[in-house]
Amino acid sequence: MAKGLTKRLMHLLGKAVYDWRMIENNDRILVGISGGKDSLVLFHLLVSLKRKAPVAFELIPVYLDPGFDNSFVKKLDSYINERYKEFHPGMVVEKTNYGRVAHSDKNKKNPCFLCSKLRRNRLFELAREHGCKKLALGHNKDDLIETLFINIFYAGKIGTMKPNQSFFDGRFDIIRPLSYVEKHEIDSFANVCDLPEFVNTCPSAGYTKRQDVADMLERMYQQNKHIKGNIFRAMGNIAADYLLEMS
Repeated sequence: MAKGLTKRLMHLLGKAVYDWRMIENNDRILVGISGGKDSLVLFHLLVSLKRKAPVAFELIPVYLDPGFDNSFVKKLDSYINERYKEFHPGMVVEKTNYGRVAHSDKNKKNPCFLCSKLRRNRLFELAREHGCKKLALGHNKDDLIETLFINIFYAGKIGTMKPNQSFFDGRFDIIRPLSYVEKHEIDSFANVCDLPEFVNTCPSAGYTKRQDVADMLERMYQQNKHIKGNIFRAMGNIAADYLLEMS
């Protein structure tokens, strides 16, 4: 099972990298590590790709501690640096107050949005400081689909995260190599490879709009196994003539 699952995920990651031209020769890539399974699997697979890819690239893992109590930063830092020490120059770790600020009394309405914004802005700054044009994040196929519905339900627009997305007039690219991989495959791979579990200490964990959308979609997937694939294909198959034109 482990060999077959590894082969499948490496194929899906490689296909996303190729389809969206995510990695080029001599790239320096900042990899966002959250401690969750998605980012740990992403880094594991990117290290595997680095071993055999026809192009040379450098990986720089980074963790932004949100500032909550019971931080797992020391365990995460030790794990990344010991298991993958041959493939990166050392994990970049920063202590921040982003989580606390986002959950303060002044920002009760949407803590996830502010926390995400603060983290992403700092990641761009770190990418510049470390000479990285690309920032790799662990978003997966389910995340892209959920973002589509979050935008429809809560922002009144049709859009999602792209597997390769440029910012600041092309100065930085966010790449999402797991865009073709489903969440359940990531969970299975993490278990098979015995990747560690770091408990998310965020008070909003499991109580977000994203979780509500994910639960809704899961009920639909159980009714029809083709729905997830159809939604994913639909995001690249836009019938623009049948959308409303509103001023």
